[in-house]
Amino acid sequence: MIQSLSLADTTSTMVSVAHGPAAEPTTVVARFEDRVRLSPQAPAVIDGARTWTYEDLSTAAEHVAATLRERVRPGDLVGVCLDRSTALVVTAVALARIGAVYLPLGPRPGERRIQAVTEDLDVACLIGDPAVLPPAHRDGEHTPLPLPTDGVNAPVGAVAAFADRPQGARRAPEGALYAVLTSGSTGRPKAVAVAEASLSVALDWYRAATGLAPGDRQSLLIGVAFDPHLLELWAGLTSGAALVPAPDDTRWDAGVLTDWWRDAAVTVCVAATPTVEPLLDRPWPMDLKLRHLVVGGDRMRRRPGPDVTATVHNAYGPAEATVVTTTYAMRGTAAGDMSPPPIGTPLPGVTVVVTDEDGLPVARGQDGELRIGGHCLALGYLDPELTARRFTTPPEHPALDAVGRLYRTGDRVRMAADGSLEFLGRLDNQVKISGVRIELGEVEAAFEQDARVRTAVVTVQYDDSGFARLLAYVKPAEGTAPGDLLAAVRAWLPEQAVPAAVHFVDAYPLDANGKVDRAALATEVPAVRVGDLADATPGERLVLATVRELLGRPATALGDNFTDIGGTSVVAARLLAVVERETGIRPRAHELLRSTDLRAFAAVLDQRQTPRPAGA
Repeated sequence: MIQSLSLADTTSTMVSVAHGPAAEPTTVVARFEDRVRLSPQAPAVIDGARTWTYEDLSTAAEHVAATLRERVRPGDLVGVCLDRSTALVVTAVALARIGAVYLPLGPRPGERRIQAVTEDLDVACLIGDPAVLPPAHRDGEHTPLPLPTDGVNAPVGAVAAFADRPQGARRAPEGALYAVLTSGSTGRPKAVAVAEASLSVALDWYRAATGLAPGDRQSLLIGVAFDPHLLELWAGLTSGAALVPAPDDTRWDAGVLTDWWRDAAVTVCVAATPTVEPLLDRPWPMDLKLRHLVVGGDRMRRRPGPDVTATVHNAYGPAEATVVTTTYAMRGTAAGDMSPPPIGTPLPGVTVVVTDEDGLPVARGQDGELRIGGHCLALGYLDPELTARRFTTPPEHPALDAVGRLYRTGDRVRMAADGSLEFLGRLDNQVKISGVRIELGEVEAAFEQDARVRTAVVTVQYDDSGFARLLAYVKPAEGTAPGDLLAAVRAWLPEQAVPAAVHFVDAYPLDANGKVDRAALATEVPAVRVGDLADATPGERLVLATVRELLGRPATALGDNFTDIGGTSVVAARLLAVVERETGIRPRAHELLRSTDLRAFAAVLDQRQTPRPAGA
């Protein structure tokens, strides 16, 4: 058990409290308006072959705002179902001008998940392609929006869809600029609201740390359902830089990502840790203009090598503390230094505290729960009771006299003597998958919505490199034949929360306390289905063995479709990296995703490895 310091001890022992440099909140939207006024012809968005100036963007946003103002009021939640595109940027600016609360849901939110959101929250309307909306909004009143329909990831057409708003649904707290969904243990996502002032503190740090300024090109790469995309979007718009929306393939293929950095002349980028780490295993391209790479969302296990020319910032921060709260900057590291980097020290205006179970600071060097305070804190959840549980008043302690609210992260960390934090893992039943926080209880609840399921237990499994995947163990309802359950849970969950495999069990192993023994359950892996591979081609053997290992699905067959069996963007990137390493062939992500099954993808590899006949 962690021992807290007594009040007398604080005079002789340094406690785990660290404050970032002084900071004061500034503005976000007004900074963008200043850029429109000062540099109207500067590029604001470079989207494929089309460049939108700050004046173009402002005019387009005003047209959208004018269309919405009769039905959308300041403080209203607006769900946005768009991808990384000029249309998304225009929508964000339009909603900010109205004073509405931007709620990003992603371009293809699960139907049941988004339905749960609109039942729990007082959402004024949803913006997106009607085909991806829940039935009430798909069949409701539609107002066409004058959003751009050209460029990368552009919508074919988008509407503001209105439906009856449920009585008693939760509204955003006053002063919110945006709200984002986080995983909920009840099986329904929870939303956290953030004020403009809190985002401004993170943006002020970002601009200072990266030097982002007019003439720079800032990535728009992060998935829209996750809050770091707001850091990208508003950093570009408040600095006078140009935003560059990333094509979808960049999420799946590290090689495509570096090609895009080069072709789009990106100078500053935010990316998820699982996307970047494969790049650090290969020679760094020497012809990039990339100066700063801000990486976060998962534990970073390696440092940049001596050939990496960009400064890599290992960033940590929950949505409840406005995207990023601590960072550790790295230049190219001397060869041989492969120790995992820390998550660093607090940003300006941020306080971090490592505490025991009673909320008292522990001595530096001891493990404890990370709690965060300062200007970065969100307004809270849209559920006041949950806010009261997680955003707390610190106990009396001399080191906490000047600290107001603290957010309990549930993360286990250790503070070094210099105030730098080392991330050690989670304290609760929450895990990180591909950079996204997932409550195992939410995944289990998604399975248990299905009448074919009696109970479900979900575990996380790590391979030797630390790559995480979810495995579901399902006890079927009596008299049922469950079949494929993954298709059903996809309607409830984000991509990263869909398990790689489902195993059916008659009972769960229990520990000494009578609880499900998750560690024992995770070791109960079915026997590998060998199949008849005597006549398999080299490509088929490589693809099948790699997919089985990456997904933890020993029963995978060549006739299986990659995405149907749980293949995600991160798994695809790892598969493509293995193929390139083993064969020297560099397939593109779309060749995997568009293949009817694994056999068809293997055929692409075999064809490229087969020498052409003479004279062909």
